[in-house]
Amino acid sequence: MKKCLSIVLALLLFCVAFPAAAQDFASTADYAVLMEAKTGQILYEKNGDVPRPPASITKIMTLLLAFEALERGDIAWDQTTIVSERAWRIEGSEMFLEVDTEVTVEELISGISIVSANDGCVAIAELIAGSEDAFVARMNKRAKELGLQNTNFRNSTGLPADNHYMSAKDIAVLARELINRFPKILEFESQREYTYGGIKQYNHNPLLGRFEGADGLKTGWTPESGYSLVGTAVRNNMRLISVVLNMESNEARLLASQSLLSHGFTNFELAEVAKAGTVYGELPVKDGSPQTVSLTVAENYETVIPRDSLEELEYKVTEEKTLAAPVEAGTEAATLELVYEGKTVASTPLITVDAVKKANIFVRLFRSLINFIKSLF
Repeated sequence: MKKCLSIVLALLLFCVAFPAAAQDFASTADYAVLMEAKTGQILYEKNGDVPRPPASITKIMTLLLAFEALERGDIAWDQTTIVSERAWRIEGSEMFLEVDTEVTVEELISGISIVSANDGCVAIAELIAGSEDAFVARMNKRAKELGLQNTNFRNSTGLPADNHYMSAKDIAVLARELINRFPKILEFESQREYTYGGIKQYNHNPLLGRFEGADGLKTGWTPESGYSLVGTAVRNNMRLISVVLNMESNEARLLASQSLLSHGFTNFELAEVAKAGTVYGELPVKDGSPQTVSLTVAENYETVIPRDSLEELEYKVTEEKTLAAPVEAGTEAATLELVYEGKTVASTPLITVDAVKKANIFVRLFRSLINFIKSLF
């Protein structure tokens, strides 16, 4: 719990503490979020918590549940299922499944990922949960587990439905979960075309081939939702996830996504700012032997910082706890704050390097005597 609170604090500090040059950026999208994928840090947000019809961006959750089912062994890549009439009749984008024919799980995931196949979504939902309704219940349960506070699903496809919504921030969190846990998804999402049943179709993601490092993730459009895009790209070992919603055209969502991603790659970098074993301070230990203990980070700590600011970062030890022997090694004892241009841009817990035993009674009495004598003078 303490670790979670420290992470939340670091993210809150990050969102408000960066230089004006980075904060001056304004997205053309009414609803936008930019997230760094490894840390989950939000680099930009505009109306990020406002629920919107997500259209086919819904399929990110459908794909996550499919990959989780594969991980559990509930389904297999080469497993086949029979296409139902319900899947065959579904409207919107499709991979042209034929009723009562066999299709493999891999083909369904390809169709959903590359051409946003609604028929593929229904088919895989029925395979995993028995019916689309049962699958949607799992989608909403998973959303709650991920802490998506402004999300509710009514179907597996994103077709217009009352009370079916997601916020830009929730979408970014969901996309991060899918990418980080199942990076194989990008092998599908980055494909430019897909052929099934002799019909060739093309990936609608306008970032592919136009933005350096782009390899996903999902487009969406309905009259209610407007043009939306969840983009992701990687440069210099930093992956960014962009979300833009409710744009007026495909070109507008492309330009907004490019601008958002460019802002992130231009102004920020993912850097290792603290190393496990390096001493960043020390604290006194009451009745300890020895009387002080060194502090370090539990593991190498990476965070997003303003680009080219690593050498200018200042390290400050704060929130020091009062320690009394005995103290175990690895005890969380303080916070390491990273300060840039007078502002804290990130923070992480500090732990004790070594265990500290309690000094014997004679040592403690001697120390008390010395302290008493010092107090007299």
